[in-house]
This record gives sequence, structure tokens and C-alpha cells, in this order.
Amino acid sequence: MRSSLLFLLALWLVPPAFAQDDFASWLAAFRQEAAAQGISADTLDAALTGLAPAERVIALDGGQPEFLSTFADYLGKRVTPSQVARGQARLAEHAELLAAVEQQYGVPREVLVAFWGMETNFGANMGSLNIPASLATLAWEGRRSAFFRSQLLDALRIIDAGHVAAIDMKGSWAGAMGHMQFMPSTFRAYAVDGDGDGRIDLWQSLPDAMNSAANYLTRAGWRAGEPVAIEVRLPDGFDWRLARIGHRLPVADWAARGVQPMDGSALPAVKKRAALVLPQGWQGPAFMLFDNFDVVMDWNRSQNYALSVAQLAHQIAGGAALVATNGEAGALTTAQMKTLQTALNELGIDAGKPDGLLGPRTQTALRRYQVRHQLPADGYPSPDMLAHIEQSHAAAAAAGALVRPAPTFAD
Repeated sequence: MRSSLLFLLALWLVPPAFAQDDFASWLAAFRQEAAAQGISADTLDAALTGLAPAERVIALDGGQPEFLSTFADYLGKRVTPSQVARGQARLAEHAELLAAVEQQYGVPREVLVAFWGMETNFGANMGSLNIPASLATLAWEGRRSAFFRSQLLDALRIIDAGHVAAIDMKGSWAGAMGHMQFMPSTFRAYAVDGDGDGRIDLWQSLPDAMNSAANYLTRAGWRAGEPVAIEVRLPDGFDWRLARIGHRLPVADWAARGVQPMDGSALPAVKKRAALVLPQGWQGPAFMLFDNFDVVMDWNRSQNYALSVAQLAHQIAGGAALVATNGEAGALTTAQMKTLQTALNELGIDAGKPDGLLGPRTQTALRRYQVRHQLPADGYPSPDMLAHIEQSHAAAAAAGALVRPAPTFAD
């Protein structure tokens, strides 16, 4: 599978007509497939005629963030006093609609407004790229081509059903669209006609957008009357190894261990088990997570995103900002994360394939390393932790005790 970087290099090295011809051939074959699946000629003409590869889309698809954002940085850019004020204004402005949606689906109005703010800044940034053009480019270019091909087919089905004209189907470079940034497959599975006009318009109809979002969350398992996540205070001597998303205990058990809400109230009386997480290490804030956190993660697999939705909703509803705002300073670059993963592997602690991302396997490896060296086992990859691991790696290399050859790490 060609990478986006190699593809861009190829575009520079070969005449543009070659790439255009290759895309034209692909598009002609795709059109035949779409027609065979029942998509009308009128829709195919409107959506696919005159398309050319969108180099900006390819570049964005291949882009990788240089730094892995800390939780504090991520939250600080998305949950600000001005954003909370805007959310509260939208809450008041659309009170009747949001109350009706909450009553029907059980999803709190402030949660819906928080998603709205996180996704498109309350409709201000829904994206301006043509969705069929972006998806056709991504389906042809090669990286995750099967996924984007299926999304393009769903986008054409949405147009064919009369929900939106091809020229008006606009959104992000990756195909997300409307107030809540639904992908075409999400649109077809969960979008509903909230205003009763016979079509679903996630761009211009806020009733459609809000009802669709609530329908998605409900069908993903939303539990009415239960929180997403709350900030908690951990007792002295707490075993940091217990704070991980996969370790769940009854709320009463956490209370018995001395875990309490940061605001001094009682822990929520929920039947299901709860987890604790430390998104910026043992020195930063701690959160108790409930089943609705899993629902938010179903929407977006980023832990920082889900915690930010919970915190933005909490503050929009009038709750206080976080009490604990500190944490281990600094974030690793993706290259540094790969270095950390490779070093752990060579020290005999399986961190998985070095990919520059902090997944469960890498976190488990970090905790094992921290336990081995009698450090707080929070699984957090701080710059100080990287320096400690590099020092251990150098000592093991000097002693000839690495599991894998040292040049792999040096390279």
C-alpha cells in the first residue's frame, strides 16, 4: 500500500496528465459499480462529473501530528470561558428544541451542546470541501481505500435519496459533514428527520442535527441520568496501577478505597462499574468514568476528546472548572514515542510495534517498567519518563543485555 508521502512524490515526478488519467480510469470503473448498486445516473452525473484528485485532501490524509498533545493543552484549547459562554447562549437560544430532544432520547441538552461545540464550534466550522470529491480522492489514492470507497457509495445514496444536492454536500477533508460531523455511513445508520419535512438536512436543520446526534448516542448505549466522567480526589498512598480504563469496580468499592468527588459531594449512585484514569499522569487530574464515557468514546476514540466533552457539558450546565489543572509537563513528539516504544521492546518489555501512538499495549509496558524501577505506575509517557528509559537502555546496551540489537534503537 502506497503511503501518502510516496504518492505526493510520485505526483512531483510524473506528468500531471498521468495522475489525471489514472484517476479518470478509476472513476469510470467506480461509476459502473455505483450504477450496478442502483444509484441513479442523475446522481452520478451531479456528484462525479468533472472530478479531479484533490491534492490538499491527500496531503491532509498523510499528515501526522508532530507532538502528542497533553490533556491540559487539549482541554485548554477546547474548554475555555468563552466557549462555555457560547455554549450557554446556544443552550438558552434553542431551549425548546433541546428540551424536546432530551425528553425523547434521554441525552442531556448540555451534552448535545458540548458535542456541537467540540465538532463544529456550534455550526461555525462545518467544513467547505465537496464531500464526493474528497471521498473519491481518498478512495482512489490508496490509503484506507476500501473504507473511503464505501463512504463514497453511502454519500451517493444520501444524494440519491434527495436529502442534499451533490453541490451542497460539503464538510471536512475526510468526509465528515453537518453540525455534528457525521460520516456518510453514520448518516445512513443514525440520522433522522427531526423537523418532519421529509428529508434529513444535517447542515441547515438544527432539529435534524440534534435529533440525529441524540439518536446515535442512545443507540450506542447512553444511560439516562448517569454522568460521563467526574473529577475525583484520590487518597494518599493510592495504587496508581488501579487507574486505568480497563479496570472497573463498583462505585461503592472506590468509595471504600477513599476515592471522592473533587467538589466534596457523594459519588453517583450508579449500578454499573466505574473506572479511574489519569490523563496527565499521577500529578495531574483524576477522573472517574462511567458507562456513558464508553458511549462518547464510541463517537470519537480519543480519551482526551471524551473527557473534554464531559467537562464542557459540565461547565455549560453551570458546573465548576477543573480543580486539579497541573500534571507532568511536556508532551513527546511522535518520533520520541517511537523511541520510547523501541527502547522498552529492547529492554524486554513488550510495547508492540513502534508507531508513535500511546495505546493500551504501550501503557501496559510503561507500567511494567515503572513497577520494575519503583516509580509511580501511572503509564504516562512524560519527557522525564523517556529520559529515564533512555538511561536504562544505555546501561543495558553497555552490559550487552538488550533483547534486540542496539542499532535498531540508535537508528
